[in-house]
Amino acid sequence: MKLFVTGAEGFIGSHLVEELVVRGHDVTALFQYNSLNSKGWLDRLPLGVQEGISFISGDIRDSGFIRQAVAGHQRVAHLASLIAIPYSYTAPASYVETNALGTLNLLEACRWNGVERVVHTSTSEVYGTAQYVPIDEKHPLVGQSPYSASKIAADQIAYSYWSSFSLPVTTIRPFNTYGPRQSQRAFIPSVMVQLLVGKSELKLGALTPTRDFTFIKDTARGFADATESDKGVGETFNMGSGFEVSMAEVLDMVREISGQNPTVSLDEDRIRPDASEVERLWSDSSKMAETFGWEPEFAGKDGLYRGLTATYAWLMENHKLSGYDASQYVV
Repeated sequence: MKLFVTGAEGFIGSHLVEELVVRGHDVTALFQYNSLNSKGWLDRLPLGVQEGISFISGDIRDSGFIRQAVAGHQRVAHLASLIAIPYSYTAPASYVETNALGTLNLLEACRWNGVERVVHTSTSEVYGTAQYVPIDEKHPLVGQSPYSASKIAADQIAYSYWSSFSLPVTTIRPFNTYGPRQSQRAFIPSVMVQLLVGKSELKLGALTPTRDFTFIKDTARGFADATESDKGVGETFNMGSGFEVSMAEVLDMVREISGQNPTVSLDEDRIRPDASEVERLWSDSSKMAETFGWEPEFAGKDGLYRGLTATYAWLMENHKLSGYDASQYVV
């Protein structure tokens, strides 16, 4: 199929593009325009994969541009988004413009061009702190940060385009994805980068919150399965590993994998406002399994350990790349 992927240069987007090309699809990868013509992580994909990609730069906030860019494509996977929660406290308007208005532009472009399927990306952050576990798709939505509020808005806009205009939209709601190429803004690469440069003291945020971590290969495979499928139109699907673990437990695993045991200090810059911290996330992904046949290969404690080991090995080779800097807190 001829597929269009927004946010293709990012962590999840680049892995999805790679997965779709390997599956034999004709993929157009949209990356955000910049004067350096950097394609983000797409620049580091194997040459054989890059040869199967059509690259286009632009911005989903430009409605005229995105309408023209989507033309001629059968299906769209929409991953373009501002995702860093700390920066959403600083620049909330930019999150609404990109995540909500940008999604509106993309959906309108798909409606205008008769796209046969749109896979929209949500986030587990829209649930806020779990009111019950495991979290299924009926759980209330609570915007505890400007980021999560902007994603709730985007999700509702996506649903409205199905209910109002019959646009075939499916929303995938990934829980905390980790793995190679993830930004240092996230907990796991932040810990690993500090360990790899020999820090004797790790600067970290809160260690008590729990998360449902999903390895990037599983996440990319799930998005690809949903993009290829004709099922689940007008519905939302959680996608997580089904395993709840605290940040402290993840830290202990990474210490064991690295063979290092540095001390830990609390960095106030990494702490969310009290009412904004999401204390607990744990996915019920049974609906995803029933509809698309998706199951995580890196499941449970053993799967998390294997995924962390693979991530650490990748960072050993790549932690000196631009964007990884243990001396800074990256938001």
